[in-house]
Amino acid sequence: MDSATSELPARTPLNDAAETGLKIVIVGGFGAGKTTLVRSVSEIRPLNTEEVMTQAGVGVDETAGLTTKTTTTVAFDFGRISLSDRVVLYLFGAPGQERFWFLWDRLFSGTLGAVVLVDTRRMSESWYAIDRLEHHGTPFVVAVNRFDDDISAFSLDEIRQALSLPGHVPLIDCDARVRSSGKNVLIALVDHLYELAMARELTP
Repeated sequence: MDSATSELPARTPLNDAAETGLKIVIVGGFGAGKTTLVRSVSEIRPLNTEEVMTQAGVGVDETAGLTTKTTTTVAFDFGRISLSDRVVLYLFGAPGQERFWFLWDRLFSGTLGAVVLVDTRRMSESWYAIDRLEHHGTPFVVAVNRFDDDISAFSLDEIRQALSLPGHVPLIDCDARVRSSGKNVLIALVDHLYELAMARELTP
């Protein structure tokens, strides 16, 4: 991953021509980069509920492999990005710890689509997110957030097989710290939603 972090963009007012607002949820395992993704792409100063991790979380939150993580999301992150003059995405980043999973089903309400952010160092933590989205019938794409200390170098085909992802689910690489990379993930999701909508229209 590139070590440079995208700077927070200046506050951007909502375009008067905006007519379509889409609720998007970003889910994944603890420490996968959900807060970072929302922060990097949001055109407004994102709302986040990150708190410093304390001894109270020891033995509760699984931190193996997350040697540099010092904060954790305790509710959800919120941001906004305009993909065009007319289409605006409202982004909700869900907390990744198992003790907060009960919030996910409510957060999925009214969601048009989702991004599952995968950390290949802890790939098994992605299964629950995929299972819940499939249970709700929520379309999603999977984005692999590559970390500097990840020496696995799994290919996308290997990751697809490990996660038992159907062929129609988009799977892409990303760097959650880089705005352009995060935006490409969201564009991939919107394209996926459009293709699904067109397929439904063509079905007799």
